[in-house]
Amino acid sequence: MKFKAADIANLLNGEVKGNPEAEIWTLSKIEEGAKGSISFLANPKYEEYIYTTGSTVVIVNKSFEPSQPINTNLIVVEDAYSAFTVLLNHYNTIKNNKTGIEEFARISETATLGDDVYVGSFSYIASNVKLGNNVKIYPNTTIGENVVIGDNTIIYSGTQVYEGCEIGKDCIIHANVVVGSDGFGFAPNPDGTFAKIPQIGNVVIEDNVEIGSGSTIDRATMGSTYIRKGAKLDNQIQIAHNVEIGENTVIASQTGVAGSTKVGRNCMIGGQVGIVGHIKIGDFVQIQAQSGVNSDVKDAQQMYGSPAINAIDFKKSYVYFRKFPEIVKKLDQLEKENKQK
Repeated sequence: MKFKAADIANLLNGEVKGNPEAEIWTLSKIEEGAKGSISFLANPKYEEYIYTTGSTVVIVNKSFEPSQPINTNLIVVEDAYSAFTVLLNHYNTIKNNKTGIEEFARISETATLGDDVYVGSFSYIASNVKLGNNVKIYPNTTIGENVVIGDNTIIYSGTQVYEGCEIGKDCIIHANVVVGSDGFGFAPNPDGTFAKIPQIGNVVIEDNVEIGSGSTIDRATMGSTYIRKGAKLDNQIQIAHNVEIGENTVIASQTGVAGSTKVGRNCMIGGQVGIVGHIKIGDFVQIQAQSGVNSDVKDAQQMYGSPAINAIDFKKSYVYFRKFPEIVKKLDQLEKENKQK
């Protein structure tokens, strides 16, 4: 699909400097620009590329003053980075604007589908499922019985949503996510074996949540596992049964949260963090990568280490950790001198 520079400028509330009829049909980095592409310049470190880029159009800030002749067309805006983000979102909307039921998709007669829904081949929509308007279900996806999915949500290929789970509006669930698998619940028997505890709850994912590829969110033993609105989960994350992830909390990849732990709102959790079960993490908490959290954390704390402690305390302690061999050597020397007296 082709667009003219003038069309893009109107979308971004910008002004064209150059040919408003110039046509573009793809996006690129400024250093990799080619004919028909549009790029942006926001960081002065990349200014050198605007004089050599092959991009047909480049989005720039109003404050930009070229130091050499420019051979491309410009769209001048208040904030080039924000404007390019708007353009990316617009492009993504157009790219994902699929509708209709593809061949080999299987949809139960009792399922309810909203307007402009897309269901890809080899997907299965079970009985009593409710899909909102503009929902996109990509191929090889299974939506279990009694699942509810809100408007404008996208579920990519290979995802499995177990029965009874709820997904809100404007969510993005990436490939091979599992929503609603059984929580890890087993009771020890006298003979040393383990008896499975039925997991009869569900998962509730609220509006505007994004979940990365290969992540798993277990259903609750009873009640619900909650991913609150605005939360963003990276790839390969494990959320156990009865966990609650608060609003607008972001979690990086390979993190695991054990059962019944409550994570507050607006937290930032780094990659490969391990969080034990049955604890409470407050609001606005930051946990640095590879930390292990084994007790409650109050609001607005920065945590690091395993077991995790306040990040400032950890950095102070680390000074002594590094000097520990030297300290031991000095202690040994003092002990030797003391024996000689």
